[in-house]
Amino acid sequence: MDSDRIGVISDTHGLLRPEALAALAGVGHILHGGDISDPAHLDRLARIAPLHAIRGNVDRGDWADALPETRTITLAGMQIYMIHDLKALDFDPAARGIDVVISGHSHAPRIAEEGGVLYLNPGAAGRRRFRLPITLAYLWAENGRPRAELHPLPV
Repeated sequence: MDSDRIGVISDTHGLLRPEALAALAGVGHILHGGDISDPAHLDRLARIAPLHAIRGNVDRGDWADALPETRTITLAGMQIYMIHDLKALDFDPAARGIDVVISGHSHAPRIAEEGGVLYLNPGAAGRRRFRLPITLAYLWAENGRPRAELHPLPV
């Protein structure tokens, strides 16, 4: 795996699959979009690469209270805004210089570019919901622009 790539995972809901761990091996950073449910999973992910996580709507307890609901970080020259539920986004990311918005919550994987901002929902890597695929995503900068791809997990 390319260490310039960022692994993006969300909605694990207490199930950190070995296939997800294998898919994240070798990434330079990991972003978790919330609904973690088990704080031990944060430790396991942080052993793979530096981890940035946010709290999802099902994350409860002291460990979850320590996580921010949103966060803005800069990786690979990209301004990345993380929010669990995209419907709660209450500002124009482009106006704030945000390059990428990472969300989760819906379990539906999505990559879309709108107004110069890349919106990435890696889907859910935990328990299957409805008939949605089990996925995570990779994010990287290419020629100064954010790029992403979904990675279905073989489960």
